[in-house]
Formats: sequence, structure tokens, C-alpha cells
Amino acid sequence: IKPKMELEILFELAVIMVSAAVLGTLFLFLRQPIVIAYIAIGFALGPGGLGLIKETTHLEQIAHVGVILLLFLIGLNLQPQKLLAIFQKTALLTLSTSLLFALAATTFALLLQFSLFASLIVGAAMMFSSTVVGLKLVPTTTLHHKRTGEVMTGVLLLQDLLAILIILLLSGGGSEHPIMAFGLLLLKFIALAIALFLGVRWIMLPLLTRFDVVQEYTFVATLGWCLLGAEVAHLVGLSYEIGAFTAGISIASSPVALAIAEHLKPLREFFLILFFFAIGARLNLQISPLLLAAAIIFGTLLVPLKAFIFRKAFVWSGEKESASKELSVRLSQASEFSLLVVLAATSGDWLHYEQGMMIQIATLITFIFSTYWTVLRYPTPISASRHLLQD
Repeated sequence: IKPKMELEILFELAVIMVSAAVLGTLFLFLRQPIVIAYIAIGFALGPGGLGLIKETTHLEQIAHVGVILLLFLIGLNLQPQKLLAIFQKTALLTLSTSLLFALAATTFALLLQFSLFASLIVGAAMMFSSTVVGLKLVPTTTLHHKRTGEVMTGVLLLQDLLAILIILLLSGGGSEHPIMAFGLLLLKFIALAIALFLGVRWIMLPLLTRFDVVQEYTFVATLGWCLLGAEVAHLVGLSYEIGAFTAGISIASSPVALAIAEHLKPLREFFLILFFFAIGARLNLQISPLLLAAAIIFGTLLVPLKAFIFRKAFVWSGEKESASKELSVRLSQASEFSLLVVLAATSGDWLHYEQGMMIQIATLITFIFSTYWTVLRYPTPISASRHLLQD
């Protein structure tokens, strides 16, 4: 049985990668964002399409490694002092805009005659922006060395912390005392950060300094540190992403940090292809026509609404008009955390299956709409236009 399962995984990976190469080539010829090709392949080959890949749970777990690596690489290029300064500047903006987005989504769900609690869950699911889509479309130089990338990172990571809290509450953890639950979450994060920084100071840096001439060891050691941080964070109730990001920051002071980041980029891209495939494969369009229409309308309207609110908020916070426009477009989609909120809500019978699928379809539409808007107007690593192509 085991060899057969291994062959099935190999077959699935082969089908995904060959299809990604073929459709990705077509998309590039047509000057379309290649990320959309990966999502389209997922829908076409997954259970809702041709059904070549009938079960995607194991692929989703593998694909999650790409998100973990993405956050680790971002952390590798951020000094702790700079991160704290970013958090101080973006905290109020992040909280206020998230509440406005939640209010808009809750109102839309109430108009569809969802129950009040189900409407609040829809609001919670749609209040965040996508860490993966947002940061994947930012050129590395902008992400690491320019204010646009720094501000985006601050907003998205604060949103991630809020999303984790909501998922914990929906899962039953600390639901009676949300303030205490949030305080405990912060304490766990601080304890994790201290442990990782001490580990780097007394273990990682001495080892990397001693064996820095062996590139293979540097690669394996830092990748192990990334996954260790992610797993420890998960064990204490935080997310894998937060753990990986903190592990990256803890090692950012190492002189080999930039070299590590370059070595890990191809690995990250491989897993992110699987991530976007899994998003497409998760879709099921065979739901109530009313909810399907509502998902399309809401997903289409949410992107410009988010962009408008973000733009006003960034200008109000003191950002330049041009930077505010770019940031608002890059943050205008819903989040992959929407899918996790839906999973927690449906598992606890807070949402019906079709209501959850409506949220997922709307989320995917925001991914597509926002990606096109970003790729056509601003520099990205996947732009088909040469003057906008920046890695």
C-alpha cells in the first residue's frame, strides 16, 4: 500500500508541474499573471474539475511549507529594531481598517439573510489581506529595503496575529475571555521570540561561523531552524507562519542571512506553486445560484472597497499619496486566513457548508482581481511587461 501511495503522490506532482509549465507558458505569452495559471490548474484538475486529483489534503499540507518559507525569508531581511518601529506605526491603522472591512462584510452577509453570528464570521473571515499574495507580488528589493515593503509587512503580520486569535476563539480556546486569550497569545509570542534569539546567540551563530565554508551545512541548518521555529509556534498555539517569521528575524543579524535567502528562493517557489494549486482545487461551484452570485459580486466589490479604505487610511497616517495608492492596491485582496476561519467555523457548526464555500469563492475572486490590478500597474516578480518586471 505504501509504495502505491508514494507513486500516487509522484503522479500528482508530475501532473501539477507539467500542467503549470504548459499553462504558465501560455499565460506568459498572453501577458497574464502566472499565479492565476496555478489556481486555474488546481480548479481544472481538482475534485471540482476533471477529478484527476481527487484528494488534496496531503497536497495542502505540503504546500503550506511554501508559506512558511516565504515568512522565514522575509524575517531574514528584517532587523528587530526596524520591525518594532514598523509595528508602532501600523498598529492603529491595521486595527481600524480591519474593523471597517469586517463591518462591510458583516453587513453584506446580513443582507443575504445570514444569521447574526454567521454574518459576524463572514466579517471576521474577510477583514484581512493575504500575506502570501501580497508579499509574493512585491519585488525583493522593495520588500527588504523600501518603506512600501516594510509597511506592508507590518500590516500583514499584525493582521495574522488577529486572525490567529479569531481562529482560536472559533475553535473554543479562550472564548469566554477574549482579552485574556489575546494577552496569552502575546505572551507566548514574546516567549517564543526570546527562546529563538537566545538559540541563535548561543547555538546557531557559533555553528554557522565555524562551518560557513560548507554551503550545504548552512542551507540545512537554517532550513532546520526555520521549521523548528514554525513547529514550536504551532505547539504553543501560534501559527506556523509566525514561528517561521520569528525564526527568520532571529537569524537576520548573521552575515550569511542574505546568502541563505538566495538559496531558499527556488525551494519557496516550488511549494508556493502547490499552495496556489491547492486553493484552486478546493473550489466547488456547485452551490446555491444565489450564494454563487453573491460570492462573485462580493469578491468583485471588496477589492476596490479595500483599496479605497486603505488609501485613505495610509494618507491619514502620513504616507505619501503615491505610496498610499500602491499599498492600497497591493493589500486589496482577502486572506488565506479566510479559508482557515471557514474551516474552524464549519467544524464547529457555526457556518453551513455552502456559506463557507461562498466565502472561499469570494476570497479567490479577490486574489485574481487584486493580482491583475497589481501586476498591470506596479513592479512585481511575475509581470509580463518588461518595464514592470522586478525580482
